[in-house]
Amino acid sequence: MTPTTKPRRAKPAHLMCGMPLWGVAGAMVCSYLAYVSYAHVRQGEFSWSHDLLSIVTYAVWVLLIAGLISETRCLRERLFFVLVFANFTLGFVLAVWAEAPFEMVHKVREISSALWALAAIASLVIALSPGRATSEKKVDV
Repeated sequence: MTPTTKPRRAKPAHLMCGMPLWGVAGAMVCSYLAYVSYAHVRQGEFSWSHDLLSIVTYAVWVLLIAGLISETRCLRERLFFVLVFANFTLGFVLAVWAEAPFEMVHKVREISSALWALAAIASLVIALSPGRATSEKKVDV
């Protein structure tokens, strides 16, 4: 007897496209985080949490988003996940780096605000984009 191999599971090209709920939810969350980041900059609040829970939380998000980037083949979704990944990576670096210079933390807060806003826009584009491609039809043989 020869062992039978299972056919490889085909990866879907899209994780979020064609499902407006995910695009709208992503836009709302990213808009909120952009607002919070901007509020920190506007109020001159540049402190960053350095406790273990924050470090672990950022690390988990970085790993999760890296996994999502590797799972999608859609350019719009990949752009969205890369923007979110960049933000969480910046947060992780500052959570670990307790002695970061004030000027750097200030600049990272500004960059983070802009990245969250761009991620919100990218998520809206995903929400408003057409659904999954219909050109990949199965042919019965």
